[in-house]
Amino acid sequence: MARISPVTGHYVTIDVQGGEYKVFFLENGTGRPLVCQHTAGCHNHQWRDLLEDEDITSRYRVIAYDLARHGKSDPPLNKEWWKEEYLLTADFYTDFIVAFCDALELDQPVFMGSSFGGNVALQLALRYPDRFAAVIPVEASGYSPGFFLDWWQHPQVNAAQVCASGVWDLMAPQSPERDRWLTWFYYTQGSEAFRGDLYFYSVDHDLRDRLGEIDGERCPVVMLTGEYDYLTTPEDGRRTASQIKGAEFIEMEGIGHFPMSENYPVFKRYLQDALERIENRMRARVS
Repeated sequence: MARISPVTGHYVTIDVQGGEYKVFFLENGTGRPLVCQHTAGCHNHQWRDLLEDEDITSRYRVIAYDLARHGKSDPPLNKEWWKEEYLLTADFYTDFIVAFCDALELDQPVFMGSSFGGNVALQLALRYPDRFAAVIPVEASGYSPGFFLDWWQHPQVNAAQVCASGVWDLMAPQSPERDRWLTWFYYTQGSEAFRGDLYFYSVDHDLRDRLGEIDGERCPVVMLTGEYDYLTTPEDGRRTASQIKGAEFIEMEGIGHFPMSENYPVFKRYLQDALERIENRMRARVS
């Protein structure tokens, strides 16, 4: 029997640093906005299970967007973008997210991003602590060097295959085979943006000397890292959280670098824990 998903898709046009961007996003649910950023070189399909989870959407308006140049979101409409090398920076990335949230008139959303999206969550907590109720950096670190590599897009390399296969061993071996292959499949579709995303991930993002400026009391920070992640290890996440005032760290057992798509039921338990900690912090602040 056919079942129509409650998830809906929309476009919104925003201005970021003089560029006009038509941004695609999926959403479902009611309550406090929970804004979700996909991983580098990918798109919002990674959050499909979360978007359809009534346990979460009954309490949160889950919104998962495609960053410009990813998925169904195009490069800027009013610029000759093909004449410039795509290198994502923290300045543009954070401005884009705030412009998106402003365009949807989101009041005190919780921001959650994974991998390079987890790193930008830390940037948002530093730069815009009053714009977000809290941030959940997933698979994040204050610094993630070493992955901005030219051979990702070498003309003699099948970039789609390389990008997809490169994520395989970042997933936990006990994650369901179907979901690991779906995560692989998502990455076959986004190879053109991958290297530019990794410029932010490994070069432009460096908060090693600024983590102490993030106030986790003002903007709660709850970090989640899978035990099988060797890009940003649990030790990296724990060390990062320890340098942020009031931040909390949760190590996720039995899962890797793509928790929301490689094994959602496991990720869900840890996400619910993180959301509950955030709600408790906000209730305590009010009282």
